[in-house]
Amino acid sequence: MQIAIDGPAGAGKSTIAKLVAKKLGITYLDTGAMYRAVTLAVMRQGADFSDSAAMIRIAGECDIALSDDHVFLNGEDVTDAIRTPEVSKHTSDVAPIAEIRDILVEEQRRIAEGTSVIMDGRDIGSVVLPGADYKFYLDADAAVRAERRYKELSEKGTDQTLEEIHRDIIKRDYNDMHRESSPLVKADDAVVIDSTPLGIDEVAQTIISHIQA
Repeated sequence: MQIAIDGPAGAGKSTIAKLVAKKLGITYLDTGAMYRAVTLAVMRQGADFSDSAAMIRIAGECDIALSDDHVFLNGEDVTDAIRTPEVSKHTSDVAPIAEIRDILVEEQRRIAEGTSVIMDGRDIGSVVLPGADYKFYLDADAAVRAERRYKELSEKGTDQTLEEIHRDIIKRDYNDMHRESSPLVKADDAVVIDSTPLGIDEVAQTIISHIQA
């Protein structure tokens, strides 16, 4: 069984996908973490985010592994390092590059072969797993998404204002929807869920109920 969850930044895709995976006893693959890991690698090598060739080369050299909610980059646990505001800001510079997407999508499809999996991202239902058994598009008001991200980052001690996060989310929405390679779109056969008025458990149960039905 393959489940695809797409949607904009801050919609709660990863949190909900993890919960659904746990309840259904299937594998969760955080595709966004893979792009964040490449972004971190680019930052660490001091490459310019306007240098596509350098970023493609670095992506090809990255050994990214996901295990038990942890993300490893070339053997190092970077679970927390990839969640900083700086990495979030520049992931939208890395993700649109077609050659980098090709590298990561190939790996994502390889992992999905022969196993029950749930993936979340921007183009799972439209590009990565177009034949997924179940597709969902998770959305929420930008202001609500900003508040959620602000709370998450504040709990981690990150110093970023709500206004800055709101601006970043709006910018990421635009970049994700207008990039040339695999833009954020709602698959024609996806079930749309507006999580603005819903809690995490409510959204997860909505997804599970649809699957079980």
